[in-house]
Amino acid sequence: MGYSRAVVKGGWCFVSGVTGYDYATMTMAEGVAAQARACFGTIDKVLQQAGFTMADIVRVQYTVVDAAFVESLIPELGRALGEIRPAATMVIAGLIRPEMLIEIEVTAFKG
Repeated sequence: MGYSRAVVKGGWCFVSGVTGYDYATMTMAEGVAAQARACFGTIDKVLQQAGFTMADIVRVQYTVVDAAFVESLIPELGRALGEIRPAATMVIAGLIRPEMLIEIEVTAFKG
């Protein structure tokens, strides 16, 4: 499947959905909180490579496989985003592999 991890257009950076894989080892973190941390670690690296920072995030979409995971995710989302308050959407849906519990997609903007 052809896609880009991120696309930069002008002051915008569109980061494709990221799951909890450690892409160096291709192993999946265990549990939804650990997967969320891994997602944000990858997102941070991608944004830096594109010339952006986490503080530039203006929109985020979370896809979670089970609504029961939301409560345990909230502290992780707070840690990752801190004072950043992007527009956000959370969707409960299946992902393409059973070990994937969350996928996070962000849009960043430098005005």
